[in-house]
Amino acid sequence: MVTRTVFKQIRGFVIVWLAITALVSLATFSAVYFTYNPEEPDPASSNPLPLDEPVAEAETNGANDDSPGAASSPTLAPASTPPSPEESARAQVADGERNLAEAPPAATMPTPLPVDPMRFQVGIQIAQPPDFQSDEQDNWYRSATSDLGLKWIKQQIRWNSLETRPGAIDWTALENIMRSARKFDVKLLLSVAAAPDWAREPDAVPGRRGPPLDPQTYSNFVAEIVKRYPGRVHAIEVWSAQNTDSEWASIDGLSAAKYVDLLRSAYTVIKAADPGIIVISGALAPTGVNDGLTAANDFAYMQQMIEAGLLDWADCIGAQHNGYNIGPDHRYDEVPQDAGAIFRGPFDNPHHSWSFRSTLEGYANTIRSAGETTKLCVTKFGWASVEDLDGAASGVIYARDNSLTEQAEWLQMAMSNMEAWGFIWLAFIWNLNYGPLAGYDIANDNVPYSLIGPGFKFRPAFAAIRDWQQDYRARAGQ
Repeated sequence: MVTRTVFKQIRGFVIVWLAITALVSLATFSAVYFTYNPEEPDPASSNPLPLDEPVAEAETNGANDDSPGAASSPTLAPASTPPSPEESARAQVADGERNLAEAPPAATMPTPLPVDPMRFQVGIQIAQPPDFQSDEQDNWYRSATSDLGLKWIKQQIRWNSLETRPGAIDWTALENIMRSARKFDVKLLLSVAAAPDWAREPDAVPGRRGPPLDPQTYSNFVAEIVKRYPGRVHAIEVWSAQNTDSEWASIDGLSAAKYVDLLRSAYTVIKAADPGIIVISGALAPTGVNDGLTAANDFAYMQQMIEAGLLDWADCIGAQHNGYNIGPDHRYDEVPQDAGAIFRGPFDNPHHSWSFRSTLEGYANTIRSAGETTKLCVTKFGWASVEDLDGAASGVIYARDNSLTEQAEWLQMAMSNMEAWGFIWLAFIWNLNYGPLAGYDIANDNVPYSLIGPGFKFRPAFAAIRDWQQDYRARAGQ
C-alpha cells in the first residue's frame, strides 16, 4: 500500500516536471526565434590575437594622397569569367534597385551585418578620374575585379571638395563611384576626411586639412552619403593619419580624445542609418616624432585613443604602412643589414615604424592588452619602386632601393602574412592606377606604388596580386 502511494507520488511529480520542462522549452524557443538576428556577429567566434611583439617606439611615414590633374583613358579588356551563384543573386538584387541618378529613396536598405564575418579579404585603392569620365572609371573597376579578382575597392572622399558650402553637396564624384561599384558588384570602403573651411575651428589656417569645430557637422555629411546610397557603402574609415598635423591641423594641436569624440559621433549616425556598415577608425601614420604639434607617436597615440574609448566606437581599427625598403616578414629589430641601401633608416636607426610587421603586431598587442580582440583593417599598404621610371628622383627615397621584382614579392608575402596572422580583417593595396593618370608625373610620391605604371605598363606586382588572389579564392572555395 505504501509502495503504491509512493509510486503515485513519483508519477505525479514526473508529470508535473515534464509539463514545466515543456513550457520552459517553448518559452525559450519563442524567445530565440523572435529575437535572434543571424546577421549579428558572435564575439566568441573571433580568433585570439598573438602577443609576440612588445610595444616599441616609432619613426616616420610614407607617401601622400594627392589629386591628379587631367587623365588619359586606358583600354583594359574584361575577363570572361562566368558569375558565381552569389554574384548572380546580387545581380538580381542590383537590377531591382533604383537608378542612382534619381532622387534617393525614403527607406533605407541595410547592408547585411557583418560583411563576410571576420574573414581576411584584400581590396585596392583606385584613383578616380578627375573629370569623372564614366568609361575610364569602368575600366579601372573592371581591371580590379575581373583581372585581379578583388571584390573590395577603396575610394578617398575629401569632404572639403564635396561640400564647399553648408548643405550644398556636389554628388558628381560619388555618383560616378556608385555607378561603377554597382555595375561591377564590389564592396566599397569610403575614407572620409578633411573638413571644409566653413566647418573648421575659428582661426584655423584656411586650406589646411583639419577637423571640424563641431564633430556633428562631419557626422551629418557622412549620414547624407549613407542615406543617399542605402546598401551600397560597406565600410567607412573615419579620417586618416589624425596623429599628424598634415591631416589634423587643429588650433588645439593633436588630440586622441578629440579624435575619439569625432569617431563616436560618426559611429552613432552611421549605425543609426545602416547598422551593417563597418566603421573603421582612422589609420594612424607610423611616426617617431612625438612633439604633439607636427606628429604624435602612433603607438602612444593608439594607447591614448583606447583610453578615450576607441574600442567602443569602431568595428575595426585602422592601420597603414608604406613598406619602405625592407620586406614584410622582418620585425624592426631583426632587419638584415644592407650595405648598399640608399635609404638607411631601417638599418642604422631601428624603430618599429620602418617595419610592416612590427607596426601591425604592435597595434594588435595594444588592443589585446586592453582586453579586446578587435581586428585591424589595413586601409593602405604597399611597396614603392622607381626601377621603370627612367631614374625619376622620387620624393620617397626608399623607392630607389626596391626593384619591381621585390615590390611584387613583398606584396604577395604581406598578404600571406596577414592572412596567417589572423588579426587582420581587411587590407587595401596602395594603389592600382596613380601611375597612368596624366596629372601625375613620374616624380610624384604616389606613382612608385602603382600596380600600373605610366603609359599603362602593367608592373610585375599586378600579376603577383592576380595570382595570389586566384590561389586564395580557390583555397576559400569561392
